[in-house]
Amino acid sequence: MDTSHTDAAQAVKHKVDAFVRRHFYPRGAFDLHRAAIGWDLLRAPVNVLLAPVFLLMALVALLARLAKLKRFGAWLLGRRLFLKTSVAQRLEAEIAQDLLQGAPLTERSRKLIDDYTAVRSAVAEITTSLIVLLTGYALFGTPTPGIASLAPTVSTYVGHASAVTGFPLGSWLGGIWYGIFPVSMPVSFVVLTGVILAMIASLITTFAGLLADPVQAVLGIHRRRLMKLLDRLALTQGDTAGLAPEHILARVADLSDAGMSLLRYFRG
Repeated sequence: MDTSHTDAAQAVKHKVDAFVRRHFYPRGAFDLHRAAIGWDLLRAPVNVLLAPVFLLMALVALLARLAKLKRFGAWLLGRRLFLKTSVAQRLEAEIAQDLLQGAPLTERSRKLIDDYTAVRSAVAEITTSLIVLLTGYALFGTPTPGIASLAPTVSTYVGHASAVTGFPLGSWLGGIWYGIFPVSMPVSFVVLTGVILAMIASLITTFAGLLADPVQAVLGIHRRRLMKLLDRLALTQGDTAGLAPEHILARVADLSDAGMSLLRYFRG
C-alpha cells in the first residue's frame, strides 16, 4: 500500500475541508459576499439573463460531440459567456492561493474554475426560485416558481387592495363590491409589477449564497465540487467540466414558470 499517496490524498481533503469552513459557513459566506456590494448588483441580473443562452450552447455542444464534431463542441464549451462577478473573482483568487498554493493559472485552469463558479451562480438562481415559490404559496396559497407567474398574482392583489381602500362608500362595502365585480388590471401594470419583482429577484440572487453556501457546506456539496475541481485541475489536458445538473435544474424552474403562466393565460 502506497502510504505516501494516501497521506497526500488526506492532506488534500483536510485542505479542502478547511477551505469550505473558511469561506462557505455563515461568517465566511458573509465575508465573501461583501464583494458583491457594487457592480455585482448589475452583473448578477445580466448573468441570469445569459443563463438560458449558456444552457442552449452547452446542449448544442453535447449534440456536436454525439455527431463526432468534437472540435466544434469543445469550441462552444470554451466560450466565456457570463460576466465575471467580484464574488467569483474573489473565490478564484482564494482557490489559487489556498488550494493551488499560489500556482499561476493557465487558460484551461481558469476555464475550469469559471465552470465551478458558474455552478454556484446556478445554485443561487435555484435558491431564488425556491424563495419565490414559497413566497407565492405562503402569501397567496398558490405555487409561483418564477416572476412570470408571481407578477399577475401580486398585481391583482395590489390592484384589488387599492380599489377596496379607495372605494367611495368605504373599504367594507368596497370589499363586497370588488368581491362580486373583480378589478380589471391593465397589462401595463402587470408588466411594471413584473419588472419591479425581477429587480428584487436579481438582488436576492446576488446574495442568495448567504443562505445556499452554508447549507451546501453542511451537506458536503461544496467539498465534493472542490474535490472534483482539483481532480480536473490535476490533469494536464482534457475537456472542461461540461454541463452540470445545477444548470438544468435552474432552467427547469424557468420552464415551470412559463408553463404555469401559459396555463393561467389560456384559462383566462
